[in-house]
Amino acid sequence: MNERRVVITGCGVVSPLGLSASSTWEALLRGESGIRPITYFDASTFPTRIAGEAKNFDFSKIWADLGSDYLLPSTVSQTTRLAVVAAHEAWRDSGLSESNVPSERMGVYLGAGKGEAVNDIQFIGSIFRRCLDDQGAFSIPQFVNAALESLEQGRELEVDPGRAAYHIARMLGLSGPNSTCLTACAAGAQALGEAYRQVRENVADVVIGGGCHSMITPQGIIGFNLLGALSTDNEDPRRASRPFDATRNGFVLAEGAAMVVLEEYEHAKRRRASILAELAGYGCTADAFRVTDPNPDAAGEAEAIVRALKDAGVNPDDVDYINAHGTSTISNDQTETKAIKRTFGDRAYKIPVSSTKSLTGHLIAAAGALEAIVCAYAINNGVVPGTHNYSEIDEECDLDYIPNDTREVRVDVALSNSFGFGGQNTALVIRRV
Repeated sequence: MNERRVVITGCGVVSPLGLSASSTWEALLRGESGIRPITYFDASTFPTRIAGEAKNFDFSKIWADLGSDYLLPSTVSQTTRLAVVAAHEAWRDSGLSESNVPSERMGVYLGAGKGEAVNDIQFIGSIFRRCLDDQGAFSIPQFVNAALESLEQGRELEVDPGRAAYHIARMLGLSGPNSTCLTACAAGAQALGEAYRQVRENVADVVIGGGCHSMITPQGIIGFNLLGALSTDNEDPRRASRPFDATRNGFVLAEGAAMVVLEEYEHAKRRRASILAELAGYGCTADAFRVTDPNPDAAGEAEAIVRALKDAGVNPDDVDYINAHGTSTISNDQTETKAIKRTFGDRAYKIPVSSTKSLTGHLIAAAGALEAIVCAYAINNGVVPGTHNYSEIDEECDLDYIPNDTREVRVDVALSNSFGFGGQNTALVIRRV
């Protein structure tokens, strides 16, 4: 049986740069930064006080349409809110709401992280004070009863990373395969790769895939600070993310969601859908090395790229643009550069490479899906975003990173890299239809 082709027929984005796919793309081309001082909590005593917050997106009306018997909006995590809004846009963009597709032939595959739990310190502190008697003695039974009365059961349920996929399936009426992968910074790209396989292998005709994540919390910031992974350039937020630059000192945490409607090519043609691009190849490996650091030999990253190119039937000479993982950390940027050289040889120096994280920050589980959308838009617009804040050359990072501006390039084949904590390596090939 011939393998089925898989195309992109809808996109949705909520990001620090915009509240839609098109507005995010336009902001990238203008060179706007979404990185600002943190407003979600008082970060004044934290080593890192900046992030990429996605604000003012309209969640309430979409949620209200689900019905009065559904969860209260206040119960739902920020991760799910972002996912629902992006999925709603992608579905509308695809035109599938007007099509008669059997529900069981449509599914969801997301890369996600956990939703925000109740703030443990505030929660315990607030009820602890209620459990002291007049002499200041603490009552354990009283504490337990007060905790049970105070805990929001629905909110605790929403901590489960799979809840976003559940909510999207219910919202859109998709009763086919439903999955969530938890591979950190590679999750959004891996979810697209696995969704692509489901459509290609006739498990479904349509799968909405992508990523969603919000970690801009005290726990999220301090956790990455303890790893030494975040930039502390608080005085100049817009220049804090400097992928491949010699002065880079860590990534900038951001939040968002990016969703892509993947559809079997003939199915899309029959309903005269607008096709943005083809998702043509997917490669995935694991370094099996360390929890945070990539293997410095870059073998796993290079192998993921090779597998994606082979899966797509694309030669290395055919690649016109690479959207790099490009986090702005010392180890990632040098290792990714090495992986590109291992794969493309001398031609690595001729391929335009850029990291859009220089403007968006790092959306963690949503990053790879957003960057795949960037590749699809580049194919359709004949222009690629640059790597901003690039001024000093790192001798270990010596490729063409499109410094500080857009570039007009005809892109027929694009490669998108996503390399996550724990050595999770994913590469996607997106090409012109």
